[in-house]
Amino acid sequence: MEEEFIPYSKQNISQEDIDAVSLVLKSKFITQGPYVDIFEKAISKKVKAKFAIALNSATSALHLACLALDLKEGDYLWTTPISFVASANCARYCSATVSFVDINSSTGLISINELEEKLKIAAKKNKLPKIIIPVHLGGSSCEMKKIYELSRKYNFKIIEDASHALGGLYEQEPVGSCKYSDVTVFSFHPVKMITTGEGGMVTTNDINIANKIKTLRSHGITKLEKDFIYEKPGDWYYEQQSLGFNYRITDLCCALGTSQLSKLENFIFQRTNIDNKYRELLQDTCFNMIEIKSNVKSSFHLSILKLPAVDKNLHKFIFEGLKKKNIGVQLHYLPIHLQPYYREMNFKKGDYPESEAYAISSLSIPNYPGLETKHVLRVINVLKNLLNKY
Repeated sequence: MEEEFIPYSKQNISQEDIDAVSLVLKSKFITQGPYVDIFEKAISKKVKAKFAIALNSATSALHLACLALDLKEGDYLWTTPISFVASANCARYCSATVSFVDINSSTGLISINELEEKLKIAAKKNKLPKIIIPVHLGGSSCEMKKIYELSRKYNFKIIEDASHALGGLYEQEPVGSCKYSDVTVFSFHPVKMITTGEGGMVTTNDINIANKIKTLRSHGITKLEKDFIYEKPGDWYYEQQSLGFNYRITDLCCALGTSQLSKLENFIFQRTNIDNKYRELLQDTCFNMIEIKSNVKSSFHLSILKLPAVDKNLHKFIFEGLKKKNIGVQLHYLPIHLQPYYREMNFKKGDYPESEAYAISSLSIPNYPGLETKHVLRVINVLKNLLNKY
């Protein structure tokens, strides 16, 4: 008899969530209604940021954050190769040039040493970045204070890609507070910390950035009379003042998000316990879990397993072995610079060795609210058996 499938992650939807969405379906608004504002205010309060702007995806949020910071052709944006492609694609949407900074292999996060060295070289060549996007992989914040100090020295803007990190802390402050950045971006995809189905959020403490993103998410249109360029001829009047997009999110999504947000701390509690159990039960093996720095509280969006050696054959053996045993497993991520689209920009294998080594020595194993202890024990047992067989 085939064993039950354990996904690497999945959404956790309660009756309260269903009731919240049903309430909106019975209301006057299902698209642009009161829950968009309610959800924005709830996230703003949660992360201690002055402004929060909800969008239809984190990809849209990254794009508009770049536009709000005036990224354009001739500018440079740097990020890490170990992220989803959206962290780099947002620069290309603005016709800017992308480059990468290698990671710290123990954390999977952007290497401060590599960043500092690359900035020194770029300064000499007059090719400093306008924007840097640190990626909070798996729910753990990058060393934002150090990145912020470098931004003051080299005059670049910072967008935190916190798609994985809602509910996490850095130096006792919520990820998303923008204490050490201009903008933070969150994702509400079904496997993230909370879900809106599809959706994203920008947080910032800069009213100009917030207002620009609000306008850009809805075709560049404003309906506020105080902002009109021309005299208002009647109540029907509105103005498109820039080339914007339809990146709006719906009331349905935001009602779900608001309900989910009330359970965030419990979700993180469960995820943390699962990750701790993996760490405890793997102590007598040569497997390790990714390092979490002491000044960081991870949200544990991912539990990332580090294999005992950089061995692509072992990596493939473990990956396929888990799948054969009906255990969900994923790689986060194939380095962006090795994707065909980016190879056409003259990136090649060997450019970022730590990221490339990470991609053949790391796996994301199951972690989500509702995952039972018996399932964690099964994952551990399969891992140990596979290692013995190899």
